[in-house]
Amino acid sequence: MSAVTRPNVSKRFVRLLVAGLLLALSSVGAQAAPERLTLGTATPGGGFELYGGVLAQVVNEAKPSFALEATATKGSRENIPLLEQGKLDIALVASLPAQEALAGIGRAEPSPLKIITAIYPTFGAFAVRGDSPARTFDDLIGQRVAWGTSASGLTLLGKYVTEGLGLDRDADFQAEYLEKAGLGAPMVLEGDVDALWGGGVGWPNFTKIMQGGGRLVGMTAEQTAKVSDAFAFLTPMTLPAGAYPGQAEPLETVASFSFVLARSDLPDETAYRLAKAIHQAQPALAARLAQGRETLPENTIKGAAAVEHIHPGVQQYLQELGLLPR
Repeated sequence: MSAVTRPNVSKRFVRLLVAGLLLALSSVGAQAAPERLTLGTATPGGGFELYGGVLAQVVNEAKPSFALEATATKGSRENIPLLEQGKLDIALVASLPAQEALAGIGRAEPSPLKIITAIYPTFGAFAVRGDSPARTFDDLIGQRVAWGTSASGLTLLGKYVTEGLGLDRDADFQAEYLEKAGLGAPMVLEGDVDALWGGGVGWPNFTKIMQGGGRLVGMTAEQTAKVSDAFAFLTPMTLPAGAYPGQAEPLETVASFSFVLARSDLPDETAYRLAKAIHQAQPALAARLAQGRETLPENTIKGAAAVEHIHPGVQQYLQELGLLPR
């Protein structure tokens, strides 16, 4: 019998297998390429730099399709125009600059920027040395006070609080402004100023001052009510004892939520995935930073003055969570 000629199945199979593997690898490579987003924070040594760095870490770990790149800036006042110019994708913005921008206060028209998430409530207080005679807010009137950097939302908070109390931040105090937020704690501990204004749970300057034997000075309940009556977005808040090292007593103050804001043209799908990634990474964020405990979807709704200020993609995610009506 003559030999049967068989097609070269093995070579054809190898060619098809190689082609399939190359196609699969190229597809996986395309899916694995992370979407890079620049995250504006603030000056070195401040709370936003700390929070922004940790937020980027936990989101990148929880959602490999994102690569958040935390970038130091001059703070909230600079982050807003950088977002509007498209030079940042997202940024941390303190409550008051955000509220002013979104409402159009002090500008020709409201900013088109959108909220991705509330991060944590920012309260205001003074920090002094342990041997300071100051025990109340009024004790610091006329004293040397470092109010923070000129672009900081905390500095603006000090302006609102003093105005709510019928005071002038510059005229009624010996006001000093800082080049970098991290300079504040050494100035207090070394006696260069009588007090540093700041706030927020876990704020590095307050932590350093308290670790150095310092104290926090807040307001009376009457004063917080007066400020809240003047500015409804500032609500009375009690910081529990132990929130900072050596803090023996609760602290009465006022606070409002700060945000991650996004440029107005950030795609809805990107905003949706980012909000979901932040929510999924929140337990890790809270484990590393006490203030991360407040980075919750429900606080985004609570902190926003109006739902339309929240990014449409984020609204979709909040609807899926049952926090907003469809």
